[in-house]
Amino acid sequence: MTTATRPLAVVTGASSGIGLELAKQFARHDFDLVLAAEDAELAAAADEVRACGAEVEAVRTDLAAPDGVEELARRLAGRPVEALAVNAGVGVNGEFAGDTRLEDQLTVVDLNVRSAVHLTKRILPGMVGRGHGRVLFTSSIAGTSPGPYQAVYAASKAFLTSFSEGLRGEVKDKGVTVTAMLPGPTDTEFFERADMEDTKLAAGAKDSAAEIAEAGYAALMAGKDKVVPGMAKNKIQTAASRVLPDEAKAKQQGKMTKPGSADA
Repeated sequence: MTTATRPLAVVTGASSGIGLELAKQFARHDFDLVLAAEDAELAAAADEVRACGAEVEAVRTDLAAPDGVEELARRLAGRPVEALAVNAGVGVNGEFAGDTRLEDQLTVVDLNVRSAVHLTKRILPGMVGRGHGRVLFTSSIAGTSPGPYQAVYAASKAFLTSFSEGLRGEVKDKGVTVTAMLPGPTDTEFFERADMEDTKLAAGAKDSAAEIAEAGYAALMAGKDKVVPGMAKNKIQTAASRVLPDEAKAKQQGKMTKPGSADA
């Protein structure tokens, strides 16, 4: 699929939102792509990315299942991956001890955490062996604070930021860079899928997915350790999280994510 002169990028969660926009960034900068997602939107997304000038292979697979990750790894068939964007993620909103379903909460862990570790383990050693490569993790500013009503999601994003920073320390002298991207509220399908449309967070201002992806791509190519793209309040929240006590952060976050808070 790839030519001798065009490097290969892999983007997960690429059927819409930030993932699709990241794929377009790679395509516009002379990468060919393998895109992965589980939903039927992936085919149309792949066509959009092809329109940007790239050769694109779409792999429709459920990365929340170990077999789905292995299917993606198999489809890569040993091809050298120059850039990996671990973007696939899902959220569940509501009280953990309330009527949220255990299987939904475990899917958050499986997709956001386990599949990120699994796929990275399949691709990162090849980058290290070749002495070059780049990895981008889509984390979130939600991971900088305890997350009432999205406790598992916030914890999963905290994991991704820590995982990214740990890997960066391991590979920094081996020609590979690892970058964590921490966006704030973004205009994607996330809020609908996470059942958050009635929250204050969903009703507030949001960044565009294209803007977030552009900043994430630039940070990845610059080899930065992390980037907090978008609105100034995202950076303020991230900075405040380093000094505020956890109880205060949890209280503030809960006000934004409590079901029904949009009308409060």
